[in-house]
Amino acid sequence: MIYIGCHLSVTNGYEAMGHQMVDFGGSTFAWFTRNPRGGKSKDVVQEDVQALQQILERKKFGKLVAHASYTMNLCSANTDTRANGLDMLQKDLEKMEALPGQYYNFHPGSHTGQGADVGIEQIADGLNKVLWSEMQTTVLLETMAGKGSEVGRNFEELRAIIDRVVLNDKIGVCFDTCHTWDSGYDIVNDLDGVLDEFDKIIGLNRLKAVHFNDSKNGCGSAKDRHEKLGQGFIGMDAMKRFAMHPAFEGLPFILETPNDDEGYIHEITTIKSWFDL
Repeated sequence: MIYIGCHLSVTNGYEAMGHQMVDFGGSTFAWFTRNPRGGKSKDVVQEDVQALQQILERKKFGKLVAHASYTMNLCSANTDTRANGLDMLQKDLEKMEALPGQYYNFHPGSHTGQGADVGIEQIADGLNKVLWSEMQTTVLLETMAGKGSEVGRNFEELRAIIDRVVLNDKIGVCFDTCHTWDSGYDIVNDLDGVLDEFDKIIGLNRLKAVHFNDSKNGCGSAKDRHEKLGQGFIGMDAMKRFAMHPAFEGLPFILETPNDDEGYIHEITTIKSWFDL
């Protein structure tokens, strides 16, 4: 079983996203909690959210995967940037509770020259300031490609963040296929080996969602350039093997490929055909 979808715009509200993904043939989706490059988040209207929840239940959707703004950086050397990121995180998580039980994914951040160890401490510190025991949202750290001063370029860095979070039962991981490949994990020729390493370092129990993307670059390139499924260096055969691996059974798969609506519909249809859905 697989839940598959893509990013949608929240401009017309939550119910509209649900109807759009039903039209696309999908069974999950992602949305940015605010403009990807920053800005104000959309207000939550309870009736709108309730209408979406009815769609999710009726159509048997999987978990949804909200995405934080790319500008949210909990480990910048700039104190104002860190404070702004923490404010974004807190407000986003408060709004996520209107859709209880879903996922909130974010890029751990860029240490901007401070070093990964400092970045890890600052990210964990930020999470410790805003997570609360009664929250129903699971926060996902995304595997990163390793470009620039990104934190999360390997499983060890993600584990180091998790270990420093007090309420780490609220923390999971989103496995981005393009990022993980670009960071040097060979999911084409040694997927089982990569997953064994993930399990030993982080634990497969923390694997909650997948960003399902091909890559424009080779393994270890640290470039972070997504490609349409089957048109990149990962290739369609490896993407299919990945999707059908038992480790990912029942997880939400979010497409972040460079597509228009018709392209996403085609990819959703292709993936469903692998499972005779």
